[in-house]
Amino acid sequence: MRIVQITPGAGRMYCGNCLRDNALVSAWRRLGHDAMMVPVYLPLTLDEPEASKGSPIFFSGLNVYLDQKLPWFRKASGKMRHWLSSPALLGLAGRFAVRTRPEKVGDLTLSMLRGEEGNQARDLDEMIGWLRAGARPDVVCLSNALLLGMARRLKRDVGAKIVCYLGGEDTYIDAMPEPWRGRIWETLIERGREVDMFVAPSRFYASEMLGRMKMPEDSLRVIGPGIDLSDYPADPAVVRSYAGVQPPVLGFFARMSPEKGLDKLVEAYIALRQSGLQPNLKLVIGGSYSPADASFVRRSQKQLGAFGLLGDVEFRPNVDRNTKIRLLQSMTVFSVPVRYREAFGMYLLEAMAAGVPVVQPPTNAFPEIIEDTGGGVICESDDTPSLAKAIQQVLEDADLRRKLAANGHRAVREKYDVNVIARCYIEAFG
Repeated sequence: MRIVQITPGAGRMYCGNCLRDNALVSAWRRLGHDAMMVPVYLPLTLDEPEASKGSPIFFSGLNVYLDQKLPWFRKASGKMRHWLSSPALLGLAGRFAVRTRPEKVGDLTLSMLRGEEGNQARDLDEMIGWLRAGARPDVVCLSNALLLGMARRLKRDVGAKIVCYLGGEDTYIDAMPEPWRGRIWETLIERGREVDMFVAPSRFYASEMLGRMKMPEDSLRVIGPGIDLSDYPADPAVVRSYAGVQPPVLGFFARMSPEKGLDKLVEAYIALRQSGLQPNLKLVIGGSYSPADASFVRRSQKQLGAFGLLGDVEFRPNVDRNTKIRLLQSMTVFSVPVRYREAFGMYLLEAMAAGVPVVQPPTNAFPEIIEDTGGGVICESDDTPSLAKAIQQVLEDADLRRKLAANGHRAVREKYDVNVIARCYIEAFG
């Protein structure tokens, strides 16, 4: 089977969807399929071998922006547009890229969703021509629903089956002001009719998007994300030893932002230290970090410093894969208490693969994940006291830690190994 995976790059930042899609493409290749990853907007930043070698970057972030803002640029010379699509220039632009603020890009988001009718129609022509001349895929997978403007022409002119992953679109769109928010949802519903199969990572998010996108139930499948388990510990005996780290370490590994609840975890950490229940507890904070996060992280550091705890906290931004795994293995318990509607939470699988029990709020897909894996504890309610209480419950009970660590490790290997998930997709493609 010939499969093309279209994925937005995130410049110099690590991106969960990029890692997920890259791992899937690599797994499909191991299964004997002709799979290729095609980046759009910006280069991909990955912590494992890149599966997009040989593909241009389509919908160059520079061209897309200029297409939207300067009508004359839509007729600019091919030479100029090609130069603005060069990986070197986009890599330089990616150095200065900051996280997109949805309230600022409603017009651009709508234009992209309009596809051949939008301001980026020329970019779409270029990608369609390249796919028809070379890859000629049987299946095209779109990394998220904001790429649905491509679906009509991919189906009509390339003849491919269209598969679209879902995850986080609702939060992004709902942050936009009217009239953009309403118009984008209307266009998303319309363009969604071109899709052969949607894939949600959890039952929670499937239920959310069935209603929002007004899609028939038989068009949606639930397939969890896959994780590349190479370099993670394979021996449960080794895993169990991580549950007894001394001094104990509370860990976080996700985007360093209020949306991911880092400040909530900092408050829970301070509460545990102030209570005297965990006088030696350390805090390790890793994950994606951009200039847009700097002021928030400084506030968190200032808060920790006010309690004399900053010396017991380690910040590790934008680390590579091997360092990430070592950091996870150093943790006793792990939590990312997000504030928004999280479709899944890949970081939970990474923690469990490293043998670390997780503690999460009773929201989103978290109860579903904990029930499925047995690798963690759900808080009584979504507040700081409940979070601190649940973390303390895990820290004070060594038998519980070992049980949760072993359960999570086993479940991830049985159910979420990317090779297992890749086979699920191939079966679903038909």
